[in-house]
Amino acid sequence: MTYTELQTAIKDYLQNTETTFVNDLPTIIKQGEERILKIIRLPVFRKNVTGSLTDGNTYLATPSDFMDDFSLATISSNVYSYLLKTDVSFIREAYPNSTVKASPKHYAIFDDSSFIVGPTPDANYSVELHYFYRPSSITAGASDGTTWLSTNASNALLYACLLEGYTYMKGEPDLMQLYDTRYKEALARLKNLGEAENISDSYREGAFRVPQT
Repeated sequence: MTYTELQTAIKDYLQNTETTFVNDLPTIIKQGEERILKIIRLPVFRKNVTGSLTDGNTYLATPSDFMDDFSLATISSNVYSYLLKTDVSFIREAYPNSTVKASPKHYAIFDDSSFIVGPTPDANYSVELHYFYRPSSITAGASDGTTWLSTNASNALLYACLLEGYTYMKGEPDLMQLYDTRYKEALARLKNLGEAENISDSYREGAFRVPQT
């Protein structure tokens, strides 16, 4: 489903071509995408990046598309040493003197744009961050552009957008409930794919199964 096709489907389903509504479709679509991204950890939205910890600096900037972390490791001579994730208060208590330096052992999310590590690095370290990232919105591309969600999860994306659009319109509760049901059905199938089938090994764990209904 392209960006144009998604916009057309929303207008057709909701029978609304009013100018203000159409102008707000990009915002409605981004809200629909956000619904999905905040619920499902799809493997396709994992990313690895490398960076550097600086001698004497306890902070490391997060990528601009960062949403959540999976792991952080220092790399020395191709050997990965994974830091243990804790919280800021633990690092402050465990390493109260920031002038005492050593190889980092722990890390925590400090704020919206940085991590904190402890102890304070005693040298420059190469690091690799494995994280859950925010993909570009379909609204950021061309009219005939697509995204992974619009191509592989078009039902979930459409009904997420219909929910946001109908909320915008202050629609009837019964139709809102229908859209919500359809959205949850599509989301459940996507969740099975992203959090069950794609992270299991059929050889060791057997084929993915759901209870018979």
